[in-house]
Amino acid sequence: MIEDAVTISPGTRFRAAMVLAILADALQIIVFPLFIEGAVSPVNDALDFGIGAMLVYLLGWHWEFLPSFLGKLVPGVDLVPFWTAAVANVYRKSKQKVVTTEESRENPLQLRD
Repeated sequence: MIEDAVTISPGTRFRAAMVLAILADALQIIVFPLFIEGAVSPVNDALDFGIGAMLVYLLGWHWEFLPSFLGKLVPGVDLVPFWTAAVANVYRKSKQKVVTTEESRENPLQLRD
């Protein structure tokens, strides 16, 4: 049996997650307050659950997603683009990790005083 598994590169996953986070934050900041009743809206909560699940699927579990999700439940605070900030922070940490790993490969053994 041949499996037709589709693999997505990490760069593509981060781009998709960032676009998804920006769209979700834009919807919650610009569109939803015009038509829906704000923080008590079930549509807003459903969007947060869906975005959280998609980001975990795309990037894996990161602690940055928990404050983002909780912040979206607080009235007034939900106007801050938490999803975009969370994805940007995960991206920053992943790049920092790659640089640290590459540096340790270049200098495997360093004597310290």
